[in-house]
Amino acid sequence: MPEPQPFLLAGDTGIRPHTVILQSPYDGASVAEVCYADAIDAEQACALATEAFQQTRRLASWERAAILTRIANKLVAGTQVLAEIVMREAGKPISDARIEVTRAIETFRVAAEEARRIGGEVTPADLTAGTEGRMALSRRFPIGPVFGITPFNFPVNLVAHKLAPAIASGNPILLKPAPQTPLSALWLGRATVEAGWPAGAISVLPCSNEVTAQIVADKRIAMLSFTGSASIGWRLRKQAATPRVTLELGGNAAVIVCADADLTNAVTKIVGGGFTYAGQSCISVQRVFVHASLKDALIEGILRGLSALKTGNPAEVETRLGPMINEAAAIRAEGWIKEAVDLGARLHVGGGRSGSILQATLLSNVPPSAKLSCEEAFAPVIVVEAFEDFDHVLASVNRSRYGLQAALFTSDWKKMTQAWNELEVGAILVDESSAWRAEHLPYGGVKDSGFGKEGVSSAILEMTEPRLLIAPVSFR
Repeated sequence: MPEPQPFLLAGDTGIRPHTVILQSPYDGASVAEVCYADAIDAEQACALATEAFQQTRRLASWERAAILTRIANKLVAGTQVLAEIVMREAGKPISDARIEVTRAIETFRVAAEEARRIGGEVTPADLTAGTEGRMALSRRFPIGPVFGITPFNFPVNLVAHKLAPAIASGNPILLKPAPQTPLSALWLGRATVEAGWPAGAISVLPCSNEVTAQIVADKRIAMLSFTGSASIGWRLRKQAATPRVTLELGGNAAVIVCADADLTNAVTKIVGGGFTYAGQSCISVQRVFVHASLKDALIEGILRGLSALKTGNPAEVETRLGPMINEAAAIRAEGWIKEAVDLGARLHVGGGRSGSILQATLLSNVPPSAKLSCEEAFAPVIVVEAFEDFDHVLASVNRSRYGLQAALFTSDWKKMTQAWNELEVGAILVDESSAWRAEHLPYGGVKDSGFGKEGVSSAILEMTEPRLLIAPVSFR
């Protein structure tokens, strides 16, 4: 067994590392050179995590909470530096990058609170003859090394949503960040070690698909927590040695705007939820179903909102719409827009592209067979469709193979509860964008959007297991 190290980075084995140049999504400028982990690094990381588990599982709740609080404080002190890292590696507008760091701070603070209240139950065991004089006590225990795989679109906060619950529950963690955005994860890894998390209990491993598969198939990994595309997530689930897998996958979120909706609020939330970070979010607004009586007014309102969006350099505070993660992603989305128009859709605005920047795009009358209607666009594109019948529109939303989040603008409680009963999604938001999320709430979808729950307290449940102690007890 190798000696524990304070922090494992790709290339720590002393062998000449394979390196990758990161380029800015905005202008292609070189951002950094990153070492990639190899098979030896991966083996060492698994060994270190397995050994470190003997220490992390014994940490008191106050110790875990204190570590998480110190990490949060490091993020507070490093907000500007980390936001600039996100802006450079992900192309996220600097104002949005700062918001993301602020959210990550809250993720660690919530985890610090949750670490103090991982509890259990006391259950009478004398419910049938022969069980007298016994009491059942349950308590949640950490499960062992967690392998967290994260996407590019929230390179700080989605890493935090793997890392913070793992620390709170006493589990070592291996982190594989997205190829485009490893720098944020490396920053967090270093901050975690400096905050006092035990040696070997965290490894940040930018790596190839082959090395990722090696870790996924390692029997020492107790849990795989994956956030990313549906195709990759389901494939990794089949390859995983552990049966404990959580998948937070894609979506093509629907928003329903009813006849009684506050239209001004709906327009504001739809524009914000559909075009922030160029629509590159799994809960970004994509499909908007609006009552026919409001269709024209809604489209006019969205067009006014889009005309005010400053597009361009993510380093400028005024920029609201920056580049997509790379030019290939922008070309793909541009092709989907063209396909929809060729199939008869009406293009109201946008559709053009300059390098990795795709114009904010609004279409209507998109056929259900078009990719923009049935697949995840992950781009600054919204499609609008009119409806008359509420039952029919609920069925339209459910025709998607995804089911992550949906939104409903109405003041009609009956419609709210009907949607709650019938929509096949993980969450329904009323008078809010589908892109809204809070760090402490359960988060996850159904169908091809995955299974299992994130959100700090929910993730802690996924990363722990209940264990019963049945003991004799007497009452006198």
